[in-house]
Amino acid sequence: MSALDWLVLSLTLLSVIAYGVYKSRHEKNLDSYFKSNNSMSWFLILLSIMGTQASAITFLSAPGQAYTDGMRFVQYYFGLPLAMVVLCITFVPLFHKLKVFTAYEFLEQRFDKKTRILTSLLFLIQRGLSTGISIYAPSIILSSLLGWNIYLTNLVMGGLLIIYTVSGGAKAIAHTQMQQLAIVFAGMFVAGYMMVHLLPDGIGFFDALHVAGKTGKLNVIETKIDITDSGWWKDKYNIWSGLIGGFFLALSYFGTDQSQVGRYLTAKNINESRMGLLMNGMVKVPMQFLILLVGALLFSFYSFYKAPVFFNQAQSEKVLSSPYASEFSSLSKTYDSLNVQKQRYSTELIGAMQQHRETNETQQLLKATEAAAQKTRKEAVEVIKKASPATDTNDTNYIFLYFVVHHLPKGLVGLLIAMIFLAAWGSIAAALNSLASTSVIDLYKPSQSDKRTELHYYQLSKRYTLAWGVFCIAVAMFASKLGSLIEAVNVLGSLFYGTILGVFMVAFYFKRVKGDAVFYAALLTEFLVIGIYAANIVSFLWLNVIGCLLVLCCALLFQPMLNKLSRTTKGTA
Repeated sequence: MSALDWLVLSLTLLSVIAYGVYKSRHEKNLDSYFKSNNSMSWFLILLSIMGTQASAITFLSAPGQAYTDGMRFVQYYFGLPLAMVVLCITFVPLFHKLKVFTAYEFLEQRFDKKTRILTSLLFLIQRGLSTGISIYAPSIILSSLLGWNIYLTNLVMGGLLIIYTVSGGAKAIAHTQMQQLAIVFAGMFVAGYMMVHLLPDGIGFFDALHVAGKTGKLNVIETKIDITDSGWWKDKYNIWSGLIGGFFLALSYFGTDQSQVGRYLTAKNINESRMGLLMNGMVKVPMQFLILLVGALLFSFYSFYKAPVFFNQAQSEKVLSSPYASEFSSLSKTYDSLNVQKQRYSTELIGAMQQHRETNETQQLLKATEAAAQKTRKEAVEVIKKASPATDTNDTNYIFLYFVVHHLPKGLVGLLIAMIFLAAWGSIAAALNSLASTSVIDLYKPSQSDKRTELHYYQLSKRYTLAWGVFCIAVAMFASKLGSLIEAVNVLGSLFYGTILGVFMVAFYFKRVKGDAVFYAALLTEFLVIGIYAANIVSFLWLNVIGCLLVLCCALLFQPMLNKLSRTTKGTA
């Protein structure tokens, strides 16, 4: 990066850190540190919810996801608006009525302490691992820009984050997320604008959309059910998995994940919480659509300009210094020649469309060339695997970054890099805050006497925030082997969210079920869900549905069995 880019990046990040520290200067107790004294308006709730959900992974990996797989990933969010309605009717009033700090406090009142602890532990495992992945995402940037070892960049990124987060509470997080989102959305708009602006003369926005559409990258809705091949159960993104699986995932994420529950518990009242959630349901799908559209435009951009056969340039350079250099170079040349053909066919396609001529033949040639290019990319990946078997061969997370670094003018590169950092900080700060609150409120505080002061718990909360920050950095050290980060985070969530949601659904709707039944049901379900995922039986989105339903069914089955056992035991006694 240029000196101007470093200046823009440094000033932007330092200003946000300073603002966060300033906003947290009066927070000296648990209520202010975790709930912001219930002072947040619905607008700040909305921004905080969005800022927590939309991490750096969203803005770094989603464009690359659309570049490689099209826009069908947006279907993943189709169940979210309906989930927001259900939350506003059921979860929100109860949480506010009980005046809880965490969602899991309710479970002890409804069931027992062991159920509360189990659910809290499931959340801590899932959120701790996911947050580690979220730290790794912006570390990729420093690694690519500075040529640093990825382990060092994880330490730098995580260290800065910990300094920012430990000093801040819920109020500081909410206010800084407002700044962060403003910069993030501005950065994404600038990136999309530049992709169109840099296209050859005579080719505009709608022309770029035509190229993306003709090559299958605007596949927003996928309705087909293929039961002869892999099966619709294994199809990651279609309308059915999005509506059903996405609904259960969103219901669990926003209803039982403390990183989100903690955002709307800071609201002034129930109505402010509801408004923030409902607005999130209305805004999230269009927002994700536009982010993925940037990826589709990026594909169109590289239909007219040269693209590398592998976007992780650091890995490409390693291969070129290995015994497989000639094989990789040959594939790169083949890919370059196919790029030239693709540029010609894309230009011819746009010309034919502008002149209202037949485009079928050119479209087929373009598709065939793109298919050949993808085949060459796969062959190049195989060479990379041979050269370094342990390396990550998924370059999805580098595609958008490659465009930013190589095609944007000075100053804008620094802004886009700052954008990704801030997106990471917003979501990770909220996650660490939720990890600390769950650790203190659900695990530590119930085991202590009432003699402990508020100051003690407040200071302990900061120490827990620091400890979880260190743990998440450790997780980030292994995140390079997980492929597409946006998919990895959602897979990880799906392994736990269904079980947690099932426990809450039993708590809400099946009053006769007691603590022992739901506890054993949750334990069994979690083992089964992990087993189903390991066996690759269904797509990960369906794990949320399966997990929830399994807890419900098992709990309803176990309760009469436990009742009978209890009666038998009493009769024997």
